[in-house]
Amino acid sequence: MFRLEPRASAPLLWQVATPVLAVLATMIVGGCLFAAMGFDPVAAIRTIFWDPLFGPTAAYSRPQLLVKAGPLILIASGLALGFRAGIWNIGAEGQYIIGAICGAAVALAAYPMDAFWIFPAMILAGAAGGWAWGMVPAVLRNWFGASEILVSLMLVYVAQRIAAWMAFGPMKNPEGFNFPGSRNLQQYEAASNPDLIANSGLHWGGVAAVLALAATWFVMSRHVLGFHIRTAGAAPRAARFAGVRPERLVALCLGVSGALAGLAGLFEVAGPAGQITESFGSGYGFTAIIVAFLGRLHPLGILLAGLLLALTYIGGELAQMMLNLPAATVQVFQGMLLFFLLGFDILTRYRIRRRA
Repeated sequence: MFRLEPRASAPLLWQVATPVLAVLATMIVGGCLFAAMGFDPVAAIRTIFWDPLFGPTAAYSRPQLLVKAGPLILIASGLALGFRAGIWNIGAEGQYIIGAICGAAVALAAYPMDAFWIFPAMILAGAAGGWAWGMVPAVLRNWFGASEILVSLMLVYVAQRIAAWMAFGPMKNPEGFNFPGSRNLQQYEAASNPDLIANSGLHWGGVAAVLALAATWFVMSRHVLGFHIRTAGAAPRAARFAGVRPERLVALCLGVSGALAGLAGLFEVAGPAGQITESFGSGYGFTAIIVAFLGRLHPLGILLAGLLLALTYIGGELAQMMLNLPAATVQVFQGMLLFFLLGFDILTRYRIRRRA
């Protein structure tokens, strides 16, 4: 009885409304899921979305919001550039892990030296490691026509195996009583990434995330490179006539997104995580894809979406402790959020018409 009619252009109202509708739909369906599992849906939703900000544990949860949101925003800022150009980096999680390994390697090589240059060198090494891991799918696409989606995704599992090897082998703490894992960088003052303001949750990773958002906004709205990126994503053939070289754009977007993901990994291993372990990697690289799309690939939207997804991480942990919800609660919520976002996104490109 109904049909989808293509719109001439995407209305601004629907572009803003669809992320809000996706969040509301996720809450409603998530509540139904909790009820079917035998939990109080109202209590579960309140614990996930309200208690971290205004509940009894808010004094602890609020600083954690910045800790969780920083890497998500930093990674999503780089992914947004490639997604705008139609270049799909799905392997930011692997670049995140490799960046952490490279940055930690600099610190462990310098241990126990106390010098001002160690942490800046770790930042450069983390960015370089993520960039190099991101350039692998770029080179394979440009030279052999391989899909950057498949290559970048499969490299995630390679990076995870490298992290496990490092934890059991070259980076294993010689004073760790034979437990796998590197030295704890939080205890190495020259290589640690503590809060810049006590108990605020803001460390250098949060500063880097804000700078990345500002740079993304400038490039996309004030620089000719942003015009090339938008043109390549909207009309690839027209972009060639405008002088855009696809090979350079692929290398640039995958390299930048890899470098930012590597930075996120470095700030995480030098801060909250503290060490390289066999299971290093918390899924930030995959969740950042949701952040980028939920934020409409816009810097302000990415900022808000990063805070929202960080809230689901913290609220999910609270729900596990207080309500005994399964550990996969957060992943289910994030998956439903992306599902509803893609579903409602149809309304930005099509209007529903009644058949004659």
